[in-house]
Amino acid sequence: MNLIDFASSPMSLLPPLVALSLAIVTRRVLLSLGVGILLGALLLTGFTLSSTAHYVGTTVKAVFIEDGSINSWNMSIVGFLILLGMMTALLALSGGTRAFAAWAQSRVKSKRGSKLLAAFLGVFIFIDDYFNSLAVGAISRPVTDRFYVSRSKLAYILDSTAAPMCVIMPASSWGAYIMTIISGILVAHGVTEYSALGAYLRIVPMNFYAIFALLMVFAVAWFGLDIGKMREHEISASQGRGYDKENEVSEEARDLTEELDIVESENGKVSDLVLPIVFLIVATVIAMMYTGAQALASDGLGFNILGAFENTDVGTSLIYGGVVGLAIALLTVFKQKIALNAILHTLWVGAKSMFGAILILLFAWTIGSIIGDMKTGSYLSTLAQGNIGTQWLPVILFLLSGLMAFSTGTSWGTFGIMLPIAGDMAGATDVAMMLPMLSAVLAGSVFGDHCSPISDTTILSSTGARCDHIDHVSTQLPYALSVALISCIGFVVLGFFGSPMLALAATSVAFIVLCLVLSAMSKSKMAKLEAL
Repeated sequence: MNLIDFASSPMSLLPPLVALSLAIVTRRVLLSLGVGILLGALLLTGFTLSSTAHYVGTTVKAVFIEDGSINSWNMSIVGFLILLGMMTALLALSGGTRAFAAWAQSRVKSKRGSKLLAAFLGVFIFIDDYFNSLAVGAISRPVTDRFYVSRSKLAYILDSTAAPMCVIMPASSWGAYIMTIISGILVAHGVTEYSALGAYLRIVPMNFYAIFALLMVFAVAWFGLDIGKMREHEISASQGRGYDKENEVSEEARDLTEELDIVESENGKVSDLVLPIVFLIVATVIAMMYTGAQALASDGLGFNILGAFENTDVGTSLIYGGVVGLAIALLTVFKQKIALNAILHTLWVGAKSMFGAILILLFAWTIGSIIGDMKTGSYLSTLAQGNIGTQWLPVILFLLSGLMAFSTGTSWGTFGIMLPIAGDMAGATDVAMMLPMLSAVLAGSVFGDHCSPISDTTILSSTGARCDHIDHVSTQLPYALSVALISCIGFVVLGFFGSPMLALAATSVAFIVLCLVLSAMSKSKMAKLEAL
């Protein structure tokens, strides 16, 4: 099928912008994504209805079947979601969730402590962003619920610790992927003074958005910096009126956030929750090492840890980890001699609780394919090329990468497009600026991903917190934009002075000022509400 080429046309932006705008205005994610899919298909096929129908059918089929076989990546994520949903339900049935919440409540003495617990868990579980959002959500949700922390706040904590941690950790699925790309860039431009790992470690202190997004999570948790709609959700939760603004939750979001209809055992222990989660984490890490080692062996290479992470099969590893975690969770309910029909009902309820998230993901993957065919990323990448002063390139690449990730809903796709472009631009202008420009792309990609309603990471953070998806997007946006603003200051300083330490210091000062401003805004809003 011949598709119209939009590589050099601003029309390539239309489908994602329409989908994003509709999602924000209507709060109906599936409807909005569906309109974006249909619009993109019509544009690509010249508004020929038969061709449009064939193209949409082919694109949807590719979500499930690719090159004549099952799309292993997509189906692995779907499978992991179902496994995790069933495991989470079993944790409730066994009484482990209740026991852990009671245990945590005896040690976590405040609302602040419950938020800090979620934040610290988000930092320590950095192997993969999907795994982070879902696993930390399952562990933290009972505790934050007990202290009436809004689900929107929990979703923000999950989202703003997952990707930022993964992007700055070499021993993660993100780190391995990024180092693979950087390695090719270094070879292409004859850079030999440092390896891909060495370049990656030098880039980390210049990834201002990731660093300060993490710090902002802890500042928000400690100082209660609730601004915009986040304050409304926090007030609603603190008054015991539910964890989301029920009158504003769409039907599809209700499916996503409904509580599991499960009778919890009174005999549960903390270990009934902790052991399945620990085995899930350990099994996933082992599986990542194993699949990575297999890939190294097939290429005739010796085993090493970073090489294993670089070549690992994340999707398959998540499935292995999910199966092990589910098996341990089943053992915890079997040992309590819970009736088989109750266990089967719980497994079904747990799987069903993930169907809403899976449906949104399928729509997001479909529109992602269409955006790829529209060549939205190619068009956006052309905006960075031209007669621009070298000193401005880091901040321009940061903003452009953010726009691309926001429009396409994928930080990894943005890495794949923008990192080589940044490398080429540095090679053609000033090779000494290569690492600052690469860091700007990484930072911007995470920023755009945080803001995008069609990002799978954002969707899974909503799922992990059992929060309305658009509520999560709208409450996280002010924090993401604030951190992006101070990151721009850092990249401007980096571009003009070429000193990572000076840029980091300037961004740190800006961050402190930002926290003071947000604190003043938060207190002012609270005073007005109390006066009413």
